[in-house]
Amino acid sequence: MRKLQTQGVHHITLTGADRQTSIDFWEGVLGMPFIFDQPNLDNPDEGHLYFDPGDGRLITIFTNETRKPDPRRTPTDPGCVHHLAFNVSKATWDQAVKRLDERGITHSGPKDRGFMDSIYFKDPMGLLIELASYRFEPPVGCTHADVMIEAHRIRVDRGDYNIAEEHLADAIELLVTRRQQTLSSDRGPKNPY
Repeated sequence: MRKLQTQGVHHITLTGADRQTSIDFWEGVLGMPFIFDQPNLDNPDEGHLYFDPGDGRLITIFTNETRKPDPRRTPTDPGCVHHLAFNVSKATWDQAVKRLDERGITHSGPKDRGFMDSIYFKDPMGLLIELASYRFEPPVGCTHADVMIEAHRIRVDRGDYNIAEEHLADAIELLVTRRQQTLSSDRGPKNPY
């Protein structure tokens, strides 16, 4: 028996409201370029809008002109989507509260997640959306996941409750030590003063 190895998210498709509400939210609030539009090939009564969330992958929305926004929270039963999280830069993160408030969009306020900052609000159909901003950049040649797994190991080894910035900094140092060669015979920390 062998795995069906995935290599990233290809796209996520959501059920949206009408076409204009969907465009206004995904492009007009979240800044995702509207890049492709065609009928839903499985349901001719629906449209299928495609948006780029910023990494060249796709978020697609099924629309129907008879569906109107419904801000009630989408179900969170087992098997349901709890929320979608989108990466934003620190500069954008610092503007999130102000820009949501300008639109009258109710939100959670900033949340400290140790390794990232988050804010939550709902799309027009009640799906919880998270804007997340990492508190670190991975070393060249590494991914955020590489840093996270090392930070997790460090946290567990130290008996700490959750990942904090100290674990991230130590994980980054460890990854650089592993990946980058040096001419020094002793790479240990020093105090030259």
